[in-house]
Amino acid sequence: MIESRSVTDALRIAAERRQTCGFFFDFDGTLSEIRDDPTSVVPVPGVVEAVAEIAARVRTVAVVSGRPVEFLQRHFGAQPVRLYGLYGMESMDAHGTLWTDPEVLPWVSAVEEVVKRAVTELDPDVLVEDKRLSVALHYRTAPHLRGQVETWGGHRAAEYGLSPLPGRMVLELKPPIRRDKGGVIRTATGDLDCVWYFGDDLGDLPALTALADRAAADPAFRVFRVGVSNPETGEQVAAMMDVVVNSPHDLVPLLRRAADACTPTHR
Repeated sequence: MIESRSVTDALRIAAERRQTCGFFFDFDGTLSEIRDDPTSVVPVPGVVEAVAEIAARVRTVAVVSGRPVEFLQRHFGAQPVRLYGLYGMESMDAHGTLWTDPEVLPWVSAVEEVVKRAVTELDPDVLVEDKRLSVALHYRTAPHLRGQVETWGGHRAAEYGLSPLPGRMVLELKPPIRRDKGGVIRTATGDLDCVWYFGDDLGDLPALTALADRAAADPAFRVFRVGVSNPETGEQVAAMMDVVVNSPHDLVPLLRRAADACTPTHR
């Protein structure tokens, strides 16, 4: 990462407002590297510890992901971090209480049916990820199957009333309920006047837009956006960031600096 005045200013503001500041993180591609098999993805070394250090020093820390809460809990369950899974369709607070949006429950059977059909009807090289409340169709190991996935997914979305959501070499089919990272951010940051957001992919755009809207409406609100380079789908995301780092590994030293800056004795 190239050091900039914006980083220095953001660290100072986070330190000054640590009691009303929040840090919000995407997971895949941000706190972890992208892998061919999404079930094998883990946070990069040192990042969980760095996030935990920040969580001990500021008002709110949360992971906002397209992953199920159950997956996120494996890595962050022991930390005072709020978890928002499946774009806000489910969440777990820092005390371990799980909440599932009741509006999506009627769609569980449709998702189950699509999962079964995907396994039998799509090319075996398409990895079908069952998330219970949605299904993700990964074609990273077979990019030539993108057309098949998009066509099949589009037809199934129309047939079952689901909404297609494209991502990094993946198409996700989810309930047609308006739940995205923007809604999470609008709700979770209402009592904050300082927010850092970290992301890399198209699913982060609603969150970035929500933060931009809040900043435009409230001159006292401060936001700092950190992007992780994504050469596949990240051009539009990077354009909305204040700074972009090359990989999830490069976040660790920045997070440690933020934790140090927000330590009371450093104020």
